[in-house]
Amino acid sequence: MRPSIADKRATFRQLHDSGCFVIPNPWDVGSAIMLQSLGFKAIASTSAGMAWAMGRPDTGVNRGDVLAHLAQLVTAVDLPVNADYENGFADAPEGVAESVRLAAEAGVAGLSIEDSTGDRDAPLYDFGLAVERIAAARAAIDAAGGGVLLTGRSEGFIAGRPDLEETIRRLRAYSEAGADCLYAPGIRDEAQITAVVQAVAPKPVNVLSFGMPVAKLAELGVRRISVGGSLARAAYGEFLRAARQIAGEGSFEAFGRAAPGAELNGFFAERREPRSG
Repeated sequence: MRPSIADKRATFRQLHDSGCFVIPNPWDVGSAIMLQSLGFKAIASTSAGMAWAMGRPDTGVNRGDVLAHLAQLVTAVDLPVNADYENGFADAPEGVAESVRLAAEAGVAGLSIEDSTGDRDAPLYDFGLAVERIAAARAAIDAAGGGVLLTGRSEGFIAGRPDLEETIRRLRAYSEAGADCLYAPGIRDEAQITAVVQAVAPKPVNVLSFGMPVAKLAELGVRRISVGGSLARAAYGEFLRAARQIAGEGSFEAFGRAAPGAELNGFFAERREPRSG
């Protein structure tokens, strides 16, 4: 029997209670199924990877696109699905609350809300508004029931405002406003990571992978490691190398590194549709 949405949410919360786990980011149903088959315990969407698969730039998709994508992922796998939910597709707390309600209805086990505005001149929401947005997301989750895990993200280090003190101030405030997990993408060295982990303890911290091994991040107290769009970029990188070799050199040498068709079919064998006629 496949796990229910409630089962997935309970599992996701348990994963954050102790230890450290990697939550990879598929960009479509096929990559999600592969990650499940490889033994990962949960997955998270990637806004960038999804957008690229649709022929759009990162942040170039709308809420409806994302909700449809999340529903596909939730249906496709037995794993908990965490939503990369950008800024909640709204500036005002009321709009964030509505977006969160819709994501909960789509069946996600968790979601993240960023404090990034997308405005180069003012890349972060004012502190007070940013906190209100997390509080609104918390209230929407509580009203919906079901235990969706809320991650509060402070984007300063990837939005041109790499201020550790301000990042920690925001993460602490997001924790107090109801975030279950805290995340500051772009922090990279041991001192930064340790400072964030200690500042919001005992709540779990997510770190965006940047090359430091899982064992080391676990040693620093990190509970969750995500990869963002990196898996999608790795896949597209190999695709582009092969295609450029064909276009520029007339060579198909890169196909020697391709995954065997039988292996790929094996991931999806249980999803075979009967032939008509």
